[in-house]
Amino acid sequence: MQLVQRSKRVVEARLNNTAVRALSGSMVAYEGQVSFKSAGFGGGDGLLAGMKQRATGEGLSLMEASGTGVVYFAHDAAETTIIELNGDTLQVESQQLMVLNGNLQTNITFAGVRGATSGQGLFTTTVSGHGQIALLSQGGPLIHLEVSPQFPVVVDPDAFVCARGALSQSFVTDVTWRAAVGQGGGEAFSLRWDGTGVVSIQPAER
Repeated sequence: MQLVQRSKRVVEARLNNTAVRALSGSMVAYEGQVSFKSAGFGGGDGLLAGMKQRATGEGLSLMEASGTGVVYFAHDAAETTIIELNGDTLQVESQQLMVLNGNLQTNITFAGVRGATSGQGLFTTTVSGHGQIALLSQGGPLIHLEVSPQFPVVVDPDAFVCARGALSQSFVTDVTWRAAVGQGGGEAFSLRWDGTGVVSIQPAER
C-alpha cells in the first residue's frame, strides 16, 4: 500500500488487498475492486473516541477504502502534501488531514487553554506510528518553518497545519499585530513553538 502524489491537488492510494483511511467524502475516483465503509472519528477507538469528538468538536470523520486497485483523493481543491512518519508523532489540525496509510494511530489531546479571559480549551489531533499521511493546505503548498532553541516560532492558529519534533506549545495572548492588520475581533492569541523541530503552515487562514 502506497500513497503517491498524483498532482498538487490529488493523492492516489495504490491498494493491493490492503486498506487506507481517508477523510469522509474525499474520494473523487477509483479503479479496481475497492469497497468503502465508515472508519469512525479518528480520535482513537470506540466509545472514548465518540465522547472526545462530541466534547471537542475536533473529531475527524474517516472512511476506509479496501481491496485491490487505485483510489484518488482530493478535497475542496486544496493542495496536498504527503508526509512519512517513522515511529514519531505529528500534531495536526484535524481539518487538514486527508489520508492515513500504514500502522498509524490517531488521538485527540488537550493542548492547553487559549487565554485567561476565555478559558476555552484547544485540542490537537496527534498521529503516531509508521506510515504516510496526506495533508491539505489552502492557498498554496505547505510552508515549513524550522524551530530551534534560539529561534522559537509564533504562528496564527488559523494558518497552523502541523508540528513535528521535540516541541512544546504555548499561547501568546498579548498579540498586537492582529489589530494592526484589521483582525482585532475577538480574543487575540497566537501559538508559540519552542524546542527543535518543524512547524508547517498554510498561506491562507481558515
